Amino acid sequence: MAVMMHKTVVLYPSLGVGHLNPMVELAKLFLRRGHAVIIAVVNPPDKDAVSADAVARLAAANPAITFRLLPAPSSCGEEDHFSSPILKTIDVLRRANAELRELLRALPAVDALVVDMFCVDALDVAADLAIPAYFLYASAVGDLAVMFHLPYYYPAAPSSFKDMGTTPLHFPGVPPIRALDMSTTMLDRESDIAKERLRQYTRMPEARGFLANSFDWLESRALEALRHGVCTPGRSTPPVYCIGPLVLPAQTSGERHPCLQWLDAQPERSVVFLCFGSLGTFSAAQLGEVARGLEKSGHRFLWVVRNPPEHKDESVLEASLPEGFLEKTADRGFVVKNWAPQAEVLQHGAVGAFVTHCGWNSVLEGIVSGVPMICWPLYAEQRMNKVHVVEEMKVGVAMDGYEKEIVKAEDVEAKVRLVMESEEGNKLRKRLSVAKKMAADALNKGGSSDVAFEEFLRDLEKCSSDSNKKTM
Repeated sequence: MAVMMHKTVVLYPSLGVGHLNPMVELAKLFLRRGHAVIIAVVNPPDKDAVSADAVARLAAANPAITFRLLPAPSSCGEEDHFSSPILKTIDVLRRANAELRELLRALPAVDALVVDMFCVDALDVAADLAIPAYFLYASAVGDLAVMFHLPYYYPAAPSSFKDMGTTPLHFPGVPPIRALDMSTTMLDRESDIAKERLRQYTRMPEARGFLANSFDWLESRALEALRHGVCTPGRSTPPVYCIGPLVLPAQTSGERHPCLQWLDAQPERSVVFLCFGSLGTFSAAQLGEVARGLEKSGHRFLWVVRNPPEHKDESVLEASLPEGFLEKTADRGFVVKNWAPQAEVLQHGAVGAFVTHCGWNSVLEGIVSGVPMICWPLYAEQRMNKVHVVEEMKVGVAMDGYEKEIVKAEDVEAKVRLVMESEEGNKLRKRLSVAKKMAADALNKGGSSDVAFEEFLRDLEKCSSDSNKKTM
C-alpha cells in the first residue's frame, strides 16, 4: 500500500467566527494525521470583520495551525450599497481573490484548497494555480442536496417560493419542504441575492469534492441521492465525504460559568435550555410570550436572552421581560444575558430539552449530547434544517407558530410539556440515545466519518500523483 505523503492544505472560510470555527475543527483532523494546515482569513476593515483579536485567540488555543490574515481591498461608491448582507460578504470574498492568489503562490507547496460555501469565486484562483479545490459544507447534507438541485428546479417553478406558501416542494433525498420553509435567500427568485446564490450553486459542482459536517447514519437518504447523481441531472456530482460531526469541544478548564453551577443543583433531565445563536433576537412582545409559556409549563429552565431590537439599553435585561417574571420563577429558572457555554450546557446531565434556532452547529451539538430539540427556526437555512431534524432524523419537534409574527405562550408551554412529560418525548430521547452513539461511532477509528476522511486523503494523494506524472 502506498505511503501517504504529508500534505499542506489551505483552508479558506467565509467572514465571521461562525464560519471560522468549523474550519478550525477540520484543521485538527488534518493535524492528527500529520499534515500541515494554514487557515487564510479575510479581514475586511469594517465592523463585520473577523477581528485580529479573534484570530489571535484561536491561534493561541491551536498553536499547530498557521493563521494568515488577508486584507481585503476596500470598496467605494455604489459597491457599498447591497440589498443583502450576504451579497456584501460575497463581494468582499471575490475581491479578496487577489490576496488569496498571492498567498498561495508564495507558499512552497499547496496540495489542496478547502473553501467555505460562500467562497465559490475562490474556485477561479484554485483553477489558475492548478490546485485541487474542495468545499467544507458546514450545514446539513440535506441542504446540499437541495442547493445542488435548485438551479434545475427554480426556473421551472410556477412562481417565487415566497408566493407559494405551504405548497410542498419535492427535492431528491429529503422530505417535502414547504415553500415558506426554504432558505430565506431563495424566497424571491427575482432578488439579487437569489440570482447570485443560484449562480454559486451552479458553480459548486466544479469542485473536486465536498467535506460535509455530518455523518452517514444521520443523513443516509440525502447522501445516497447525491452519490447517485440525481441532484444534478446531466452533470457529474463531486464525491461527498461525511466527516462529522465536527463540533466545538466543551471547555474543561478555567472558571465555570454560573449557569453550570446552577445546573449542578438541578435533577437529571429536568431543565429546558433555550438558546437562539449569536444573531437570534426577539421583540419584547415575543419575549413576553416565551416567559409566560415557561412559567405556565412549571418546568425548570435555563434561558439565554438578548435584548430586543427596540430596547437600546443593553444593560437592562429585566425591562425586556414581563414584570415579576424573574422573581416568580427564581426557584426554577436561570436567565443568562446574551451568551452561555452551549456545548457544556447541553452535555450537562440536568438538561432534558433544547429549544433551538436550528443553526446546524447547534443541531449537531444537540445530537452529540443526546438532547431532544424543540425547533424554532429564525433565518437563513434554519427552516430547512427544521424539516430535516423533525421529519427525516426524528430527533426533534417543531414549535407551533414559528412561521407567524408571534409564537403564543400556550404553544411554548405545550411543546415544553410534550418533550418533558409525554410518551412522544420519551421516544425522542430514545432516538437521541441512538443518534448520540452513532455520532461517536462515526468518528471512532474505522467509523464511517473516519473512513470518509481517509478516502478524501487518498483522493488528495491521487491528485498529487497525477500532477507529478504530468510534469515528468
